[in-house]
Amino acid sequence: MLDKLNEIEKAALESLSSISDQAALDAWRVANVGRSSPLMGIFSEFGKLSKEQKPVVGSAANRVKAALESAEEGKSKELKIATLAKSLAEEKLDVTLPGRTVKVGKLHPTTQQLRRVLDILAEMGFQVYTSREVETDEMNFQMLNFPPHHPARDMQDTFFVEADNRGDNPILMRTHTSPGQIRAMRDASRAATDPLNPPSIRIALPGMCFRYEQITARSEIQFNQVEGLAVGRNITFADLKGTLADFVRRMFGEGARLRFRASYFPFTEPSAEVDVECFVCGGVGCQVCKNSGWLEILGCGMVHPVVLQNGGYDPKVYSGFAFGMGPERQLMLRNKINDIRYFWGNDVRFLEQF
Repeated sequence: MLDKLNEIEKAALESLSSISDQAALDAWRVANVGRSSPLMGIFSEFGKLSKEQKPVVGSAANRVKAALESAEEGKSKELKIATLAKSLAEEKLDVTLPGRTVKVGKLHPTTQQLRRVLDILAEMGFQVYTSREVETDEMNFQMLNFPPHHPARDMQDTFFVEADNRGDNPILMRTHTSPGQIRAMRDASRAATDPLNPPSIRIALPGMCFRYEQITARSEIQFNQVEGLAVGRNITFADLKGTLADFVRRMFGEGARLRFRASYFPFTEPSAEVDVECFVCGGVGCQVCKNSGWLEILGCGMVHPVVLQNGGYDPKVYSGFAFGMGPERQLMLRNKINDIRYFWGNDVRFLEQF
C-alpha cells in the first residue's frame, strides 16, 4: 500500500505540471484530492490493515495528501501571476491619466445655514440652548399665552401624540421652538442663588418643528427654526431693533436694509415681522419679492409679561425680547429656490449644489 501511495503522488504531480488554466486545476483537485480520488480510497481501506500497519500507512497517506494540497496552492499562485503578466503585456496602461475623483460628502444645506445663523448669534453673545421635540400642551401653548380653545391655536396645526387622563395636557410634537423659552427661564431661575433675582439670559434655540399642514411648495410638515431670547433688566424694543439690524448686516451684507411691520403673536407684545430689502433686485421689485422690494425673514417682539411670569421672572422688574426665523426660508430667498420640498426630497442633484 505504501508503493501505491508513492505511485499516486508521482502521477498527480506529473499531471499537475502540465496544467495551464484555473479550470484544469479545479478538475485536477477533484481527481486527485476529492472524495472519489485514489488517495481517499486508501483512507477507506484502513479497516483491512493490521494494528502495526495502520500508523505507518496513515502517516504516509497524510504526507501525500499534504504534499498534493501544497503543490496545488503553489500552482494556483503561479497561474494568477501568469494571468496578470499576460494582462499587462496585452493591455495598454497609460500611467499619465489622472486618478478618479473621490466624492466627499458635505453637510446638508439646511445644516449649513443653521450653523451660519448660530455662528452669527454666538458672536453676538447668544448661547445655544437645546430643548425637546416632544412637548406637552402646557409647555407648547398654555405657558406661552395660548389658553385652551384660544383662536390663536388655529395659527399652528398640531401633531398630537397621546392624551393624558384628564385630556387637558396632551403630548404633542412641538409646533415651534418657543417652549424652550419657558424651560430656559425656569432652569435659570431655579439655579439662581436668590429666586427673586434670577440671572439675565441670552440664548439661541435651534431645532426641528412639526405642524400638521398640507405639504406644498411653500409649506412642509417639518422645518427648522432658530429662536433668540434675551431677558434682563431694562431691555427695550430699541435693543431688539439694534440686535436684528446687526444680525441682518452680518447675514446679508453691510448694505442690507430692514423694516419692521406690526404683527401679532400671543407670546410677545408688541409684536412685529421683519423684512429685509430684496437682495436679488436691490429693492426694485422682482419675482422673488413679488415686486414689493422686500422679503420677510423673521418674526419678533417683546416677551409678553405672562410668559415672563410663567418662566419665573417678575415682569415688573424684568423685560425681554424674542425673535424666530427659519433657515430653510432664508436659503430659499438667497438662492431663488421655489419649492421647500427640495430640502427633504434627498435629490442628490439638488443637494450637490450647496
